[in-house]
Order: sequence, then structure tokens, then C-alpha cells
Amino acid sequence: MTRGRDGGAGAPPTKHRALLAAIVTLIVAISAAIYAGASADDGSRDHALQAGGRLPRGDAAPASTGAWVGAWATAPAAAEPGTETTGLAGRSVRNVVHTSVGGTGARITLSNLYGQSPLTVTHASIALAAGPDTAAAIADTMRRLTFGGSARVIIPAGGQVMSDTARLAIPYGANVLVTTYSPIPSGPVTYHPQARQTSYLADGDRTADVTAVAYTTPTPYWRYLTALDVLSHEADGTVVALGDSITDGARSQSDANHRWTDVLAARLHEAAGDGRDTPRYSVVNEGISGNRLLTSRPGRPADNPSGLSRFQRDVLERTNVKAVVVVLGVNDVLNSPELADRDAILTGLRTLVDRAHARGLRVVGATITPFGGYGGYTEARETMRQEVNEEIRSGRVFDTVVDFDKALRDPYDPRRMRSDYDSGDHLHPGDKGYARMGAVIDLAALKGAAPVKA
Repeated sequence: MTRGRDGGAGAPPTKHRALLAAIVTLIVAISAAIYAGASADDGSRDHALQAGGRLPRGDAAPASTGAWVGAWATAPAAAEPGTETTGLAGRSVRNVVHTSVGGTGARITLSNLYGQSPLTVTHASIALAAGPDTAAAIADTMRRLTFGGSARVIIPAGGQVMSDTARLAIPYGANVLVTTYSPIPSGPVTYHPQARQTSYLADGDRTADVTAVAYTTPTPYWRYLTALDVLSHEADGTVVALGDSITDGARSQSDANHRWTDVLAARLHEAAGDGRDTPRYSVVNEGISGNRLLTSRPGRPADNPSGLSRFQRDVLERTNVKAVVVVLGVNDVLNSPELADRDAILTGLRTLVDRAHARGLRVVGATITPFGGYGGYTEARETMRQEVNEEIRSGRVFDTVVDFDKALRDPYDPRRMRSDYDSGDHLHPGDKGYARMGAVIDLAALKGAAPVKA
């Protein structure tokens, strides 16, 4: 791991740095509290109270001890084709998600980012899955979710809402079922298309079903759901992975949780109790396949928004985030003209770092992995990749560096990925490659305060 941006010429005296760090920490804490309140409400409380819903007995949990952290998250990536007029009205959407940390209470975030009309959710539930490949729930874990005390919530077009806390013990590495039902047409559906996880659909309101009988339609997408937070004694902060398809886990085995972020979460979980000076963090994955640092796709809001444009929502607004791992740039290189300016990518990366530092976050940056043999490969793009990586390794971009290029490349042909790490398309790793990526991150490098500038 290469370190940088932690000091250097012109750094302020130690006392001044400590005072500035304390001020920034206070500001971040106040901002987080304001955001948490806004997210939990976001207009939905008024809608819920107007609906006249009642709080189901025993489902909502009062405030307790521990820290709220992200157990799972995904980035809203696009408007789902074919759902423009009716959405998924009349169907239950049972999302299956895998936790990176355990907790004693849970809350979710639902997004209507790409909706062109309000999304009315009349029932939502959360439960532990009865097995690894099923829509069935463990019966005594089924909980009805509420929003401002009501089972009903209306999410405005472009908005999101956070649920109340549900009293539910969720272990590390569990599959959790989050189910929503809307009887009213609303579209298009906000979704994440490359889940690498099978979820399920059922006709009618089947949110409270503990069996899988009605869930006859498997689906490879996550819909509406963008976050699962838990009240945890296992972690005191969250690491966010911001990236493209290589972070999204493209071409990894479905339903196996073999993304590099899953490997990192397992390492953090194993290290938490061994007495070493490693951070007690959960991991959430904000990768979007095809994502670029600088450029979004068309649309309002844009499908596949750029890393720069989504950084506020997908990183800074995640729960109790302490560090971010940035794995972006390969799609900018692959979609650039032959003689594109590498400085635009480096400027974009430095912008992310500056915005993270303003919130007190530590930033780990990754080198761009090899793609020799891939259809978009050219010598000019390879030169551009190497130039960007050279600057990243210099320590002048990120707080610390994880060298994914070095970890994956063929030592006999550094332009290419090592064959046993390659999924076969010469761009994306396979499961063994992702395991290698998750293994080379220095856990201690995730911990520490961000540099404070004078």
C-alpha cells in the first residue's frame, strides 16, 4: 500500500491541525444528524399520517445502544424498461440482500429516484430468509415495516424514504427479505439491474407471506430498495465501495456473494474480535456496471449517473460512513478518444477526494485493472491507463492506494489479467480474481482521520 496526501510541506502546526480536525468532526456530526432526520421523514411522515395507519404492535423498536451502520446498500442505477406506465402495481417485490454485519434492529431506504409519479407503498416487511436460494422466510422473524408510524407511505417522484426501526436480530452474512407492495400504478421503477442475487415477484399483496408458494417469478434485479441499516454492536462505521462493474461483481457467481466487497466484509468481520488494530467496519457496495467517473448516460435523472454526480447520494449520505474505496476510471479510459486527456480523470478523482475530506472521510483509491485482449483495447488506451496508474501510485491522489492492477495482472504480460483471475472476457475478474482483490486491501489503511487542510 502506498501512502500519501497525509501531510507534506506547508502543513499547519500540530495544535492547529487538531483544532481544525475537531471543528470538522463537529460539523460532520451535525450534518449527519440533520440528514438522518431528513431521510427518515423526507415528506413521508405527513403522507403516512394522512393515510391514518396504525403501528403494528411489537414491530417497531425504540432507540437502543450500539451504532447505526450500513449492512447492505446498492446504487439506484436506472429506470427499468417496460415499467413506464404501471410500474409493478399489484405485485409484491421481495428483494433478497446479504448482510455485511449483524445488528439488533433494522431500517430500510426505498427510492423512487426514477419515478415520474409518486410511489404508494401500502405494505412493506422484513424477515430473515429460510435458506440461501428461496423466497421463504423464517416464520418468527417476519416484521411489518412502518414509515412515520404508518404501514402506508407515499414516496414523491425523485424522492426516497427511510423506514422506522424494526426490532429484529439480524446476523452477519444473513440473507434478508425486504418486501414491498404497491396497488397503484407508478413508473418507471427505480432498479439496480446487475444484482448477482436472485430476488422474487408475486401477484397480489404477499408481503406477510412466510412461504415461497406465491413467489413464482425469480428476478435478477433489486427494485426500490437501496439500503439496509442495522443497529450494531459489531461495527462502529461503514466503508463504502464506489465503483463500476468490477465493484458491482459482474461475471461473479450469482447468489454466491463472491464480489470483492463480500471478501473484504468477511475479512473485517473475522478481524473484529482478534485484538488487532483493525477497524470495526461494515461494507456496502455502491458499484454500477458500466459506470464512469466523469460522464452520465442520457435521461432526467440520468441513467447510470457518473461517479462525480452520485457521490453525494451514494457515499456521503450513507449511514455512518468512515471510509470510501474508489474503483473508477476503466470505463472512462475505454470510452475515451484515442488521445484523451488523462488529466480529466485525475482531476475527477481528486475532486472526489476533496469532497470526502470535507466530510472527514478517509479515501482509498485503486489503480485501474488491465484489459488487454478486451474488445475496447488499444495501445493508446493502455498508455492512458498506465499514466493514470502512475499518478495514483505516486500518492498524490488518494490517502492510500490499493494496487488492484498489480494484484491481477499477468506478470509476463502486464497489459493483460492473469488467466486464472480472468472471467474470460479479459476485463472482469472471475471469482478467484475478486477474491484476490478483497484479500489485498490493507484493513488498517481503512482507518484514520482524513487530512485537514489549513
